[in-house]
Amino acid sequence: MKYFILFITLSLSSFMQKDFYEKLSDATLSIVDNTIEYNSRYAQLSYPNGDVPKGQGVCTDVVIRAYRKLGIDLQKEVHEDMAANFRKYPKIWGLKSTDTNIDHRRVPNLQTFFTRKGTSIPVTKTATDYKPGDIVTWKLASGVPHIGLVVNKKDVNGRNKIVHNIGHGQVLEDVLFEYEVTGHYRYKK
Repeated sequence: MKYFILFITLSLSSFMQKDFYEKLSDATLSIVDNTIEYNSRYAQLSYPNGDVPKGQGVCTDVVIRAYRKLGIDLQKEVHEDMAANFRKYPKIWGLKSTDTNIDHRRVPNLQTFFTRKGTSIPVTKTATDYKPGDIVTWKLASGVPHIGLVVNKKDVNGRNKIVHNIGHGQVLEDVLFEYEVTGHYRYKK
C-alpha cells in the first residue's frame, strides 16, 4: 500500500510539472480509438460542451475532444469569437449568423480562430519545428481541409506523430508531410 501511494504521488507530481502542451499531447493520445466511425452529418448539439455521439466524429472532433480533456470548450470559444467577429470568419457555407452545432467543427473556422486567439507558427518542411501540442492543418489531394494534433510519440526516424481522423478512427500516425500543410498553430486559453 505504501509503495502504491508513493507511485500515485510521483505520477501526480509528474503530471503537475508538465507544461500545457505536454498535457494536451497526453490528452490527445488518450482519445486514440480506431473504432470511431467517421460521420460528418450535421448534428444538433447541446451548448456549451456539446459533442457528437461518443463513437462518431471527424478530424475536428479530435481537436475538440483533446482540448475538452483539459477543460477548454472549443465549441464555446469559437462561438463567442465568431459571434463578436463574424465578418472575420470564412463565408464558405453561406451562413448569415453563427451556428453552435457546427461552427467549431469546420477546419477553416478553427484556422481562423487559432490565428486570432492563438499563435500562428510558420509552415515549414522541417519536422522538428512541429512540437507536441501543436495543431496542424492540411489540404488533402481532393482539396478538402484536414486537421490534427502533434503528439510526443515518434516514428522510427524520430519525427513526432499526429493524431487525426481521416476516415478510419481517431488514430496515431506518421502523416505530418503526407498532405500539403496549410497551417501550424498553438493555442492555450
